[in-house]
Amino acid sequence: MKVIRTVEELGKIYEGGLTQASLAKVTKALTPLYRQMIEAAPFMALATVGPEGLDCSPRGDIGGVVRVIDEKTLHLPDWRGNNRVDSLSNIVRDPRLALMLLVPGSNTTMRINGRGVVSNDEALLESFEMNGKHPRTIVVITIDEVYFQCARALIRAQLWNPENFADPAKLPTPGLMLKAAAEDFDHETYDREWAGRAAKTMW
Repeated sequence: MKVIRTVEELGKIYEGGLTQASLAKVTKALTPLYRQMIEAAPFMALATVGPEGLDCSPRGDIGGVVRVIDEKTLHLPDWRGNNRVDSLSNIVRDPRLALMLLVPGSNTTMRINGRGVVSNDEALLESFEMNGKHPRTIVVITIDEVYFQCARALIRAQLWNPENFADPAKLPTPGLMLKAAAEDFDHETYDREWAGRAAKTMW
């Protein structure tokens, strides 16, 4: 298999493909329209890096996955999850992060590269109260660059086309996937209790 090992080799393959729009869309802070897109996004992928390697984690929330504070600052609450704290552990050791935000129904995604710190400031946590509960920490994100992503990937995937949605009944359940990793795992109990457990620990 032929392997490309230098940026120069890549440049020859993709020569002439970079457009003016590809460069012009990158800004160092939120524009009003970028802010509008980001505030409409209830879901994103959060990428971080640490001594053990890379991590990419889903994040979601009703009413917007992040809170826009100003043109350079976002707040991301850390709601209940699996308690692995992979992303947070990375951020406290290496502040670099990247976000990809999705807006249901839109083929335009928003991308942010920046830096984060993890805070448990009491007033900040209380400002995110949901159903009487607070996140345990907040990631305070400083934007280094922000831009929208070409829509071709989502168009090719037909991501929002309900005719292409997978039938959950034909997919392995989380319990079965756990059992495949740990043979003695009680997958039936896990799957049976999951919906109720999630409903009680959403926030």
